[in-house]
Amino acid sequence: METRIAIQGIKGSFHHQVAEEIFQETTLLDECMSFESLVASLKENKTQKGIMALENSIAGSIIPNYALIDNNDLHIIGEHYLDIDMNLMAIKGQKIEDIKEVHSHPMALLQCAVFFKQYPHIRLIESGDTAETARRIKEENLLGTGAVAGPIAAKLYDLEIIASGIHTAKPNKTRFVIVETQNTEFSKEQINKASVKFELEDTPGNLSTVLNVMNNCKLNLTKIQSMPVIETPFQYSFFVDVVFEKYEYYEEAKRILELMTKHFKVLGEYKNGRV
Repeated sequence: METRIAIQGIKGSFHHQVAEEIFQETTLLDECMSFESLVASLKENKTQKGIMALENSIAGSIIPNYALIDNNDLHIIGEHYLDIDMNLMAIKGQKIEDIKEVHSHPMALLQCAVFFKQYPHIRLIESGDTAETARRIKEENLLGTGAVAGPIAAKLYDLEIIASGIHTAKPNKTRFVIVETQNTEFSKEQINKASVKFELEDTPGNLSTVLNVMNNCKLNLTKIQSMPVIETPFQYSFFVDVVFEKYEYYEEAKRILELMTKHFKVLGEYKNGRV
């Protein structure tokens, strides 16, 4: 049975590339033009799994996606790290001096900000997806307009790469998570990473105490992201990723944190994608 996968963007996007690397060719794609519509695809049972970008090594966290996962009770069942190769592409035969506008996803433009400072004549315009912009340029024969996307998009939509590897830092990696509406159970031997969320009062030392518990339980904190609780001024939610050698270390920390924090929630227990 083929797996139906929701991705943000269309064929040729980085989400499409991740889907191919993880699931090979046994997939049917639901191409979603926003992360909100990706979540809807999962909630409406149009797809079994979704792929969501969560953070980039240059541009940082995609903070709204943390809230989407939490508010819709999605379960993180895995992760994948992708080397991102950003390229400026356009209709064949043009040079960079001919390009007046460049369209792409805001995260892609942010990752290439230093490159475009060299070309003040180019106007940067945000769009919904890297690959969709490349396809539109080809279909509408938009001369003077470029797209920032991966090499797979240039190949699929027959565009010429004018400048390759234009992202600010090398390597440029994005972390993607695989999400489901129903949790996939793994054996404890397979699990060595977890994503959790909790709330803390704005009291001196609260966060430090929580971090000490994690350290004492032999958890390695790999990510912490705070977000204000809108309904309660000066109260914060923390989204935390931890890795560990043994599941029982994490179990002990979880037991203590459930008592120390408010609204403790496990977003996912899965295998570390970087090992």
